[in-house]
Amino acid sequence: MRRIDATAARAAVDGLAFAFRVEGDLSRLRLPETKVPHHRDDLWQHSCFEAFLRADGSDAYYEFNFSPSGAWAAYRFSSRRTGRSVPEMAPPQIELRRGADVLAMTVRISLEELPELKNVVMISSGVAAVMEDNEGRLSYWALAHGAAQPDFHDPRTFMLRIPGK
Repeated sequence: MRRIDATAARAAVDGLAFAFRVEGDLSRLRLPETKVPHHRDDLWQHSCFEAFLRADGSDAYYEFNFSPSGAWAAYRFSSRRTGRSVPEMAPPQIELRRGADVLAMTVRISLEELPELKNVVMISSGVAAVMEDNEGRLSYWALAHGAAQPDFHDPRTFMLRIPGK
């Protein structure tokens, strides 16, 4: 891979938008076929994009996983890696474009059913990617890693600041 980019920003009145882009020889990656978007767990075990969102001053946070297949998952944690639950929310809007050397995904989520994030002044976010090569090896990409071993749940990796309402 030559490059992986990720951004997060406010979208409309009650949502967030994420954009992920992978550039390079995609034939070297194990990417699932694109299907109709659907909920599915354990996406992080293969190629996927991830977003972590936490309201400033809170220990609670959300994890979102988005697969190039269109599958997605959402979880709420009461604190770092504890108290996991599945929030009731509208499915994200996922758009995917693939080429020989570019994979681009845009995702929009509504904050309407996520009251901890809906009316906050500032959201801290971590965006990341897990890429699986053709031999099944995983690589972990993020704006920052808080320690020697990748841990996307580490609050030190929630480096993007997204203005609230």
